Order: sequence, then structure tokens, then C-alpha cells
Amino acid sequence: MTDAFNRLFQQMLQQGHEMARAFNPAMEQVDTKAFEKLIPTMPADVMEMWFGKTFNREGLDAKTRLLLTIGAITVQGAMAEPQLRMSIRQALEAGATKREIAETIYQMSMFAGLPAMQKALEIASSVYDEENEA
Repeated sequence: MTDAFNRLFQQMLQQGHEMARAFNPAMEQVDTKAFEKLIPTMPADVMEMWFGKTFNREGLDAKTRLLLTIGAITVQGAMAEPQLRMSIRQALEAGATKREIAETIYQMSMFAGLPAMQKALEIASSVYDEENEA
């Protein structure tokens, strides 16, 4: 990334923080990881409603949609860790195997590069560890 882009990106982040603070001062200290504790997974019927057959009766099932979501978030790199963690948990809940999730992440290395793939695999591994502890 260029210096000009980095400055613009930092300015956008700062403006976002200022907007959050203006709308609700408590939002300034929001911990996105707290959302993971609040909503660890959605029930299967809710996932089917949102990601599955309710809105697209002849289309993709929730598991496939969530695997696609994991792929898309992997391409974004480490910028969307809470979203990736939640999507991995949701995919497991929807019936995806750990291997299917890993294969989805591996496939994204061609588009996102090895660092993004490695980071996503580390996140997936930590989600698996949390699932084993529960």
C-alpha cells in the first residue's frame, strides 16, 4: 500500500471512530470479541432462514453459503477476524466439516495470498479449540 492510501485509510478509521462516538459515546470502547460471547451461534433453523432456502428456495443451502462467506472473509485478510470466527462456528453448526472449512480457506490462498490463508487457518484452529473445550 502507498503512503497516500495508508493516510486515507487511517483518516477513514478516525472518522468512523468519531461518528461512533457522536452517535453513542459508549461505542468508542466496543469490543467486537464480546459479540462472539453474546451470539456464539445461531440455531440451525435461523441459519436456514437467513442463509438457506427461505430467501432462495432453489438455491444454495446454509452450509454452502457459509463456506462461501468464509472464503470471502479469508480474502479480506485479518481485517474481519470476528466475522470469520463467527462464520466458522456457524458453518460447523450448519454441518460443514473442519476439512471443508480448511479446503475453503486453502482455495483462497490463490486469491488472497499465503499470509491471509495462514491467518484464516490460525483463526479456524482457535475456533476448533474453543469448540473442543465447550
